[in-house]
Amino acid sequence: MEPRVGVVRPVVVDTETDRKAPRRLQAPNAFDDFYRRSWHEIYRPLAATIGDVQLASEAVDEAMVRAYVKWRSVRKMSNAEGWVYRVAYRWSIDQLRRRTRERKLLPRLLEHPDAQSPAVEPGLSSALDALPIEQRAVVVLACAFDWSHNEIAGALGIRPGTVKSRLHRGLEHLRKEMNA
Repeated sequence: MEPRVGVVRPVVVDTETDRKAPRRLQAPNAFDDFYRRSWHEIYRPLAATIGDVQLASEAVDEAMVRAYVKWRSVRKMSNAEGWVYRVAYRWSIDQLRRRTRERKLLPRLLEHPDAQSPAVEPGLSSALDALPIEQRAVVVLACAFDWSHNEIAGALGIRPGTVKSRLHRGLEHLRKEMNA
């Protein structure tokens, strides 16, 4: 007898009557809630940081897939959204390095119909473009999205002191560029 490939048999678990319901059947609902609640909140700062809304969307999707695969450990993290942001950020940076195309560093996020980003002064776009991506990420997360130093440090996998120094240097550069 040949095995049937692709046949999925639904498993119905009534948790009221069956107290021994497998936990793995309950976990996707928790992930679905996390996904719905967090996707856009991770996407917006990432898109503003890397300057490419399509790449940011792909990166968040990739990071969410990785979060789903590791959901047992990710859901226990104190800042699961920060972990997903860091995965998406690193994945997108890898993609940018692999691509030879010219990239726009400040996204059209402000023009995107569903985006709710702060307005950007005309000269700020080019000043942000001149920042290294590591400084730009910190400046965008801190100033445009009001993340704390600890949240940024956790999301980027760096120390809070590094966040402070990158933010200081980035803001100093922006001040000079805007006053020039």
